[in-house]
Amino acid sequence: MINFLWLGLLLLGIFTALLTGQWEALSAAALESSRRAIMEIALPLSGIMALWLGLMRLAERSGLLEKLAWLLRPLLKLLFPEIPLHHPAMGSMLMNIAANMLGLANAATPLGLRAMKDLQSLNPHPQVATNAMCTFLAMNTSSLQLIPTTAIAILAAAGALHPQAIIGTTLVATTCSFTVAILTAKLLERLPCFKLPLEASLPSSFPAPSSSITEESDASLREERATSWREHSFSGVGKLLLFLFFACFLYAFVKLFHQASAGSSSFFLGAINTFSILAIPFLLGFFPLYAFLSGVPVYEQFVEGAKEGFEVALRIFPYLVAILVAIGTFRAAGGIDFLSQLLAPLLDKIGLPAQLLPLVLLRPLSGSAATGLFAEIVKAAGPNSYVSQLAGTILGSTETTFYVLAIYFGSVAMKKSRHALATGLIADAAGVAASIMICHFFWKS
Repeated sequence: MINFLWLGLLLLGIFTALLTGQWEALSAAALESSRRAIMEIALPLSGIMALWLGLMRLAERSGLLEKLAWLLRPLLKLLFPEIPLHHPAMGSMLMNIAANMLGLANAATPLGLRAMKDLQSLNPHPQVATNAMCTFLAMNTSSLQLIPTTAIAILAAAGALHPQAIIGTTLVATTCSFTVAILTAKLLERLPCFKLPLEASLPSSFPAPSSSITEESDASLREERATSWREHSFSGVGKLLLFLFFACFLYAFVKLFHQASAGSSSFFLGAINTFSILAIPFLLGFFPLYAFLSGVPVYEQFVEGAKEGFEVALRIFPYLVAILVAIGTFRAAGGIDFLSQLLAPLLDKIGLPAQLLPLVLLRPLSGSAATGLFAEIVKAAGPNSYVSQLAGTILGSTETTFYVLAIYFGSVAMKKSRHALATGLIADAAGVAASIMICHFFWKS
């Protein structure tokens, strides 16, 4: 499917340029998009990934990821029945989901890429996305968030009286899109057109692993983690250090929470803002300390994990260039404006204002462009208007599906995404539909 959509975006961009005469804009967008893919996204991302993958290495070696997976065993078994519960992929996916919920995009992407690598290690068809990969990608593209920090910041900067008012509507809408994404992924994976290839059709270089091989690899994985949380107990000094560490952060949380609550009437908003501020400093200290007390050589293991960040960045370069050039040329040629004019009469009947249609069309393609468009909408319609509230809810309950698909599958050189793209787009549509209904209920009825 991604092949047809990528080619379709390019050809539609050229066809639209033929109608609008935007040839210079199209050419400039192609060159600028390719430059931006490397200089503004991939290279900065490599440094961030080196940091987080280094920390993830410490969490894995110390047994923390295994502990996280064990604590949420029933939910993980339901969503990913084919993944062993003690496998590092479980912990990586949990860390990614938690970062997404708190709005920590800089941490969520590297953690998600690490999870894709862990899932790929269990894939008997290295060129074809597994059911677990598609489900995990659906969870990312449905963008379950506790607080839409970007939309709130733009509304607050524009002078909105209650910028946090969209938290409730966004939470309902993003929960709907998240639920639809999971159900759609589980449904589509059963359809004949999306089923995994038969074992007999596998190439000889990628034989399906037998149960004995799987058991052997699982046993070696457990042996590598000799300091597993089940087998290790900290000394008295170690327990004291952990207690002091948690006590310091508890004090910092209470202090920051009082400051955040003083400027906000929402207890929930103050708590989430405080969590978001302290989450990264906490992980930066807790993972290395826990690993050190578990007997892990923290510096050496951090460096080994950090190396993976640059390796992954190199792999996603061509995928980023491909998707961003297609999106950039389509937008520069006037494709978004053309579709907006074509679909506006139809969507206006279901309660979507005409000025929000470009945002809906652009959101799955480009996050930065959608954010800029949202800022323009707020400026034109007013920060306290119904249109701005609905636009903020849509921005917080949808995701840049094409971008996520490109970098996540590109990091493991995946060629066949199966139903992942269809699931992501359906989840986006569900998020928009839920946003319209919940905003109409709260602000118009």
